[in-house]
Amino acid sequence: MCITALAWQTLPDTPLLLISNRDEFYERPTLPLHACDGIIAGRDKQAGGTWMGATLSGRWAILTNFRDGQDKRQYTTSRGTLVQTYLESHMPPLRFLEDLKSLQTDYAGFNLIVGDRTQAAYMSNKGIAPTVLAPGVYTLSNGLISDEWFKCARLRIRFCQEILPLFSEKVDFDDLIITPELSQAVWQVLEDKQKAKDDQLPNTGVDLHLERLLSSIFIQSSNYGTRVSNLLCLQNHHLAWQEKQQQGEQVGQIFSWFGHLKHK
Repeated sequence: MCITALAWQTLPDTPLLLISNRDEFYERPTLPLHACDGIIAGRDKQAGGTWMGATLSGRWAILTNFRDGQDKRQYTTSRGTLVQTYLESHMPPLRFLEDLKSLQTDYAGFNLIVGDRTQAAYMSNKGIAPTVLAPGVYTLSNGLISDEWFKCARLRIRFCQEILPLFSEKVDFDDLIITPELSQAVWQVLEDKQKAKDDQLPNTGVDLHLERLLSSIFIQSSNYGTRVSNLLCLQNHHLAWQEKQQQGEQVGQIFSWFGHLKHK
């Protein structure tokens, strides 16, 4: 389970600004943000894939699970491989998703956004065919991208009011330096624990207690919750990424990546 907000082709010289939380069981082994074989990402050590990644060619992708408490089928193929497969490919975003359609039933429910510096596309194997994203601000959690869950609406408001103006003011476009003020504002937004009222909850087939638990941007429980928060900036010539550890021995630690993009 995850949540993300992204500004696509709305900021000067910056195709993408993306913030996200990754929610997972605390015991599931994970590697923090790092570069391996040309892919920059955190890693799921159990299944080998990732929920979010980028490359210095300007390709990027983010995956969320589609929550369906009634789906009891066992799937042998990990959804996390989808991000890695896209990042390793050279296909345009929409073409990649169109090719994926024939295999989509091999995976448990997912949402997948893939992009580069010029195109972003979205699909869900729960009823949304591959679609090019127009410039704009988007939020996505564990329903469809069109679902205005409480947490998505709240994140959109805070992203637009607290992050986008600060980004425009504070980023040095010569170096793409993420200032402490910007990153601190992002962490504050992503650590929002406000839960929905019962009449604002979606019906995803899980019990009411769990629906309530999962209704906030930042999730905490005894064994499951937000593991990492991310801030990704993709400029025309640079990539900057910060990942904050939210749980475990490394809680509070921030892993950073900065690189110059390859020429198109």
